[in-house]
Amino acid sequence: VQLQASGGGLVQTEGSLRLSCAAAGRTFNNYRAVAWFRQAPGKEREFVAAMTRSGSTPYADSVKGRFTISRDNAKNTHYLQMNSLKPEDTAVYYCAASETIILSALRSDRAYKYWGQGTQVTVSS
Repeated sequence: VQLQASGGGLVQTEGSLRLSCAAAGRTFNNYRAVAWFRQAPGKEREFVAAMTRSGSTPYADSVKGRFTISRDNAKNTHYLQMNSLKPEDTAVYYCAASETIILSALRSDRAYKYWGQGTQVTVSS
């Protein structure tokens, strides 16, 4: 199983980016949850957003109202639409998936078995 994250780049404050997470070897329907995490330099990896197989979408408070997680089953791809970006959103963004995660652990990176390689998002002020 391989997850491929893409779509990062350099954007100005208040700009937008859409990240994609494609799965090779397995459809996303086989996963109980897919999530996005991010890690800024010198900081721990943190939860951004997740989507369960049933469609629940928890968000980190710092991105609520600005970021939207979605999926396209036909393309076997998850997306993270990021609007109103701020310099503090600068980080490497990772997508992750789990077949067996319990819902109470959605925000924990240790609960996810499969990870993409990360895509850099840089927001300039």
